[in-house]
Amino acid sequence: MSVPFFYEPKLINANLPFVLSETTSKHCVQVLRMKVGQPLNLTDGKGNLFNASLISADKQKSVALIDKTSFTPQSNSCNSIGISVLKNADRFEWMLEKITEIGIIEIYPLICKRTEQQRFRYDRMQQILIAAMLQSEQVWLPVLHEPIDVIKLIQTASHPQKLIAHCEDDAKNTINTLQSAINTLILIGPEGDFTPNEISLAMNNSFLPVSLGNTRLRTETAGVVAITLLANRS
Repeated sequence: MSVPFFYEPKLINANLPFVLSETTSKHCVQVLRMKVGQPLNLTDGKGNLFNASLISADKQKSVALIDKTSFTPQSNSCNSIGISVLKNADRFEWMLEKITEIGIIEIYPLICKRTEQQRFRYDRMQQILIAAMLQSEQVWLPVLHEPIDVIKLIQTASHPQKLIAHCEDDAKNTINTLQSAINTLILIGPEGDFTPNEISLAMNNSFLPVSLGNTRLRTETAGVVAITLLANRS
């Protein structure tokens, strides 16, 4: 049986008793029926993994003793995405879950000229990232930014490699031919694509146009495909 995995952002010290959050305590005691002495893994979402054991089982404030700590540095190939907010929130949430499982480090929800929905439930989206991180047993929680105007991101992004996936019939690069092991930002537009002005501005700010394949993809599918391709560059 696998050891349960939990997110505790305020973890600091090893070899000391730690009072678990009410959310984690409730899940341990009421959902998993954990008993004193059982092992659990904790992460702060910043690369640290804490192997611990339960020394007090209470549904509001269980206590764990941290036995061992390890740190996993982020990969040299750190991928970020700027992707349009979607009218259908369920599809956007699905995309967030999948790219977190794949290993995204940073997410910029975009407001573009053709974005249909500008309402963004940040707290809910953050919880989806946490759940996906735990489900895939990772120790880095992706950074979720507040929605940003695509023009502002294009003008301020400082990532060493900047890409834009659009649907215009222009010459495009293939992702697997681009330099790997480099911090990369890729932009994905809304349903209806980026406007010609947004595309032109991006290319004038050193964004390289890239292809995601031969078929036209939904925004959320394009996000998953893009991060998969970036993560698997040789």
